Amino acid sequence: MSTNAHEFWKWSRAGLVSLTALMAGTWAEAATAEQRTVLIVLGAEGEADYKAGFAAQVPLWEKAAAQAGAKPVVIGAAPEIETETDWAQIKQTLEAEPTAGTGELWVVMIGHGTFDGKESKFNLRGPDLAAGDLAAWLKPFGRPLAVINTASASAPFIGKLSGPNRVVVTATRTGKEQNFARFGPYLAEAIGDAKSDLDQDGQTSLLEAFLSASARVKEFYKTEGRLATEHALIDDNGDGLGTPAEWFRGTRATKKAKDGAELDGTRARNLPLVRSDAEEKLTPEQRARRDELELAVEALRETKSKAAEADYYRDLERLMLELARVYAPSVAK
Repeated sequence: MSTNAHEFWKWSRAGLVSLTALMAGTWAEAATAEQRTVLIVLGAEGEADYKAGFAAQVPLWEKAAAQAGAKPVVIGAAPEIETETDWAQIKQTLEAEPTAGTGELWVVMIGHGTFDGKESKFNLRGPDLAAGDLAAWLKPFGRPLAVINTASASAPFIGKLSGPNRVVVTATRTGKEQNFARFGPYLAEAIGDAKSDLDQDGQTSLLEAFLSASARVKEFYKTEGRLATEHALIDDNGDGLGTPAEWFRGTRATKKAKDGAELDGTRARNLPLVRSDAEEKLTPEQRARRDELELAVEALRETKSKAAEADYYRDLERLMLELARVYAPSVAK
């Protein structure tokens, strides 16, 4: 091999290695951006009677995360480490997570909660997790978030954590509902259960799991002949108010809020942990466009009573055709 040829080969090889490394880095960034994480926090059991019930929910969430291809992170299940509190581990885990991207971050809290009239807290071994703490740690996040607090007195977490591109679920409607909450086990069972797929689209969304769990909580208190001491809420419109299951007919909220605020449910309806085959085939961009169009449909429906009939159905047809093109780009314009 001549000197020039040898030098060219060295240059070409180096260039190829650099290009491969660059592409690998790009692929890794794309994988990170789309990687979904499920952070499962097992709180302090308080009395020994609650320990088994709380612990039993962890493998259900882990199983659903595995089926979803998401990364599960469990805090609070291992023996307590003297040098690292559970509070610190949660903070460090969130600091290590990408704040941008299309991959959802699910934060699931299993255990007890308290409310002192000002601040709601989730009970941990060691320092408790205040709603304000979690809100501060999640403030930089622009990626989709699902924050689920299944503890008693959890409602104030909605006011602290509500925001764009977020779904927040709590087991109670006020911080004063401080009795043991039964919502958690039902939600853990529903999130990966095909029986909770209310609209029969092949996947169970967070909204459907919320509705299923809420129905089972209601049935429990009715069967036991007891006054219900918990009323779960879901918030996904960023107004910090939350909506109870009773306001939904199927998967669509039908009762208007007193102040006329946009009702919740549209985003959560399109947020399954375990996706169907059809959902998996959509690109992140297609999912974002689908969600945008469905929000537009809901907004249009609110104008039906005031709009001219021809205008309403013209606009509805346009939106529905655009939705159809998300799933089947070949649909004619």
